[in-house]
Amino acid sequence: MEVSGRPRCPVMAARLVKRCACLLREATLVAPAVAPVGRLRLTQVAPRTLTSSATSPSSHLPGSLSGLLEKEQVFTTRPEQQEVDQLIKKATRPEELLELLGGGHHLHENHAALMLIQLSRLLSDKPEYKASLLRDARFQQLLQLVNSQIASVWHGPLVRLLRSLYALALPAACKELQSVEQEVRWRLRRLRYKHLAFLAESSATYMQERGSQELLAELLLHLERRWAEIEDGRTVVAVMAKTGPLSEPLMTRLEDKCLELVEQFGPDELRKVLVTLAAQNRRSVPLLRAISYHLVQKPFPLTKCILLDLAYAYGKLGFQQPQVFQRLAADLLPHTPSLTSGEVARCAKSFALLKWLSGPLFEAFVQHIQDRAQTVPALYLCNVLLAFAHLNFRPEREDQFFRLVHEKLGPALTGLHPALQVDVVWALCVLQQVQETELRAVLRPDLHTQFLEGRSPKDQSTFQKLLHINASAHLEHPEYTGPHLPASALVPRLSALDGKVTPLQKELQDTLKGLLGDSSRGSFMVPTQYGWVLDAEVLLDPESQFLPPRDFVAPHLTPPSGSQPLPPGAKRLAFLRWEFPNYGSRSRDLLGRFALARRHVRAAGFLVVDVPYYEWQELRSEWQKGAYLKDKMRKAVAEELAK
Repeated sequence: MEVSGRPRCPVMAARLVKRCACLLREATLVAPAVAPVGRLRLTQVAPRTLTSSATSPSSHLPGSLSGLLEKEQVFTTRPEQQEVDQLIKKATRPEELLELLGGGHHLHENHAALMLIQLSRLLSDKPEYKASLLRDARFQQLLQLVNSQIASVWHGPLVRLLRSLYALALPAACKELQSVEQEVRWRLRRLRYKHLAFLAESSATYMQERGSQELLAELLLHLERRWAEIEDGRTVVAVMAKTGPLSEPLMTRLEDKCLELVEQFGPDELRKVLVTLAAQNRRSVPLLRAISYHLVQKPFPLTKCILLDLAYAYGKLGFQQPQVFQRLAADLLPHTPSLTSGEVARCAKSFALLKWLSGPLFEAFVQHIQDRAQTVPALYLCNVLLAFAHLNFRPEREDQFFRLVHEKLGPALTGLHPALQVDVVWALCVLQQVQETELRAVLRPDLHTQFLEGRSPKDQSTFQKLLHINASAHLEHPEYTGPHLPASALVPRLSALDGKVTPLQKELQDTLKGLLGDSSRGSFMVPTQYGWVLDAEVLLDPESQFLPPRDFVAPHLTPPSGSQPLPPGAKRLAFLRWEFPNYGSRSRDLLGRFALARRHVRAAGFLVVDVPYYEWQELRSEWQKGAYLKDKMRKAVAEELAK
């Protein structure tokens, strides 16, 4: 019976069920467990389930399933292991694989792909044979065979085949390679995530180099959309390392997945994640905190390589975790004798970036260098010296160590890059170990001229260090006769006063202005010819009354200002604020750069009034802050009189 010319819905549903039941019954007769051409697997179904649903014979279908299998090849069974499979696995020479083509063996659709994969493995450490292989007629025949059967290759062999063709350095225009790439693109949606991860880990770099941008873009898209399918730490770490830098959304998803799986990570996975973040300069704070927690809480052993990589990653990211640094330093100490000079330099630089000074570890570095005095390269010694200067670290046996430094770097100094020459001499100035010959080497006109007009940040930083070196020569080495920087180079640049005003800086200026009463009684943000900027400068007469500093001669300025000489007994005070970044991690010792600044200001004739952040933040009221500065000035004057 029909309504409005249409059959009833139940009748149509019944017919559809009968057809599906017949199709499934014949499928189980053909292959109890089958898989379509590398794409679909039909699990075995009990015959009684089919017969209980419908009893319609297969002849009711438009065509039998057997004919459909033969005509369209919709299903294919997993081939059983054959003798040729063993021959492929056991082959040790490319010739053994190529001989299989004419040996009368029955090769199914995966054999050609497996042979190419094995060829790639055999030639992985013999790149000189790849060119001759590409010209071999049998190899070309093998490529054509796999091209003709590409739609029948299973997923696993297919992704490994693509990696192998890339490794064999086939030309980008090779039609067989393009065919495999196209087949992979068609199957991306159906590949399991482990196959996508394998492609990312093994082939992403090749895709970038060979211009397979469309395939790479689709791979990244599928990796990002299906990120929730990741179930193990190895997969997320591998994908993050290889393809994370290529896609910002993918990297964000992978960071979330890492945070979810971090409890499962071993030390090597933690290392890889940190190194990947450091390489991309991604400071993912939640993930870094989670990794740091597990590094501190879990007692797993850390090898020397893992320790070095962890120190590098934390240093590159500038992520402060003192408990982690303590463990790294303690675990590295027993490995010090086995470190190379390059590893010592790398490790010292990493801890310097972290502002973390471990006395026992750095003393071990000193001993390591002294034990290998004849073989340590000058470049590595420079890096260690810069790390020591940054942390203002002076070895216990500094005379012996710096004697070695001068012996090694003296003849080699002029052969270094000009910027590195300046860095090394500046480091020696910080550590108060510079010699006159080293001062002359960097203050000679033919070297410093190239930095005077530099506009790049690197050139400006180097020029700033030249000012500090010139100040050391002038203030701390009175016997030094020259050369010096020209007077025109000592004029402060506008960039010296650039920078964001910090809360401590503003509060210090406001409080000091309130004490002075009149702005003419003090100077603020005073750039000196020594390369340092004073937060404030005041003059006190013998009765400790304020004098206007602009009226009196100021030799620390360029050009000098004022015309009147200082009254007898007058004292010039310089206020220097020390912010949190000016100190080492968990320390109240100034870093090398700021210790040098304090030394230079004192050597220039100032009484230094230090205003460290940790003392200032304890002051709550304006009255307390004013009283604090008055007390600081009285102490500075009293210490000078006591001398």
